[in-house]
Amino acid sequence: MRQHPLKPETPRGFEENDLAIAPIERSQTIPSAWYTQPDYLALDNAAVFSRTWQPVGYLGQLEKAGDYLLATVADDPIIVIRGKDLKLRAFFNVCRHRGGPISTENGTCKVMQCQYHGWTYLLDGSLRGVPEFDRVELFDKKDYGLIPVLVETWENLVFVNLSAKPVPLREVLHGIIERIAPNKLGTKSFVKRVSYSVACNWKVYVDNYLEGYHLPYVHPELCNLLDYQRYVTETDAWHSLQYSPFAGDRTLYGSGDGAAFYYFVWPNFMMNILPGRLQTNLILAVDHENTNVIFDYYYDDAENPHIKKMIEADIEYSDGIQVEDIEICEEVQKGLSSRAYDRGRFSVKCEQGVYHFQTLLKRAYAMEFTTTGT
Repeated sequence: MRQHPLKPETPRGFEENDLAIAPIERSQTIPSAWYTQPDYLALDNAAVFSRTWQPVGYLGQLEKAGDYLLATVADDPIIVIRGKDLKLRAFFNVCRHRGGPISTENGTCKVMQCQYHGWTYLLDGSLRGVPEFDRVELFDKKDYGLIPVLVETWENLVFVNLSAKPVPLREVLHGIIERIAPNKLGTKSFVKRVSYSVACNWKVYVDNYLEGYHLPYVHPELCNLLDYQRYVTETDAWHSLQYSPFAGDRTLYGSGDGAAFYYFVWPNFMMNILPGRLQTNLILAVDHENTNVIFDYYYDDAENPHIKKMIEADIEYSDGIQVEDIEICEEVQKGLSSRAYDRGRFSVKCEQGVYHFQTLLKRAYAMEFTTTGT
């Protein structure tokens, strides 16, 4: 089987020295073309999204045998399903006959059946039924099972990876559970999904998330919640953390001795952790200047009437912050497209997270140009 056998073409205007990594004190930001030129989307799919762990759902969607969910990763359709042996498996959601979809919406089944010509697969991905194929020669069903994809779980979240030998998921997320204690993620239940469309490149949205530098100017209300003077950024190999204690004695999330943990997990996943609440953000590139942002909300004791009121207030508050972020990100996309801008510099104090992300991006691009496959 061939997976993405051709490398993406080198984007127009790409310079090898753009991949050079300097200390943040001397480093420039990545070129504006990486945000504005259409050619970079193919590079992002090949070098970034198809090589990294991508969140696709949560275990509550896959409780019993036959439950499945669908996702798209680096433009590839994926199906994750609970087998009869209760093991989770993931496959490309692509029939081996002529590329039809196994399913087009989340659901549950006893067997998987292609929606195009009815080829049937068992829950372990093996091919069982091939209608009208009795006269076909040199055909063995064992050779035409669904193509598997790596799948793992962490704290009730489900991740897939399209590459053959990725960095282990536990290594990518190492230390997070210990850092957020006594907060726990696995105890929370899913409550709501909210999606936003943003007219900017996906990297613009990530850059914006990764620094608190803009908070006093874009989110003044958020500064009433967070102690901006004690706002710090920590970086690890594959993730970064923006941490801040609460500013007041009482907040929407309880007593003022709590704190906010804003985790970014390379390359496009965020976890915003507050007492009793987990909000995840998945950043999906639509094209070179449009992005979808998917917010999933999880809470402890979500059926408690008091907690329900807090949830409503939390989602409303978060929506207001998101509207502000959308407005500024869309304006930044315009600025990056201007002939007046190419690249800038980093605040050593405030933009360690952005520098960390852009360093990982340069390394991913460099690996794509120096290796022969996944």
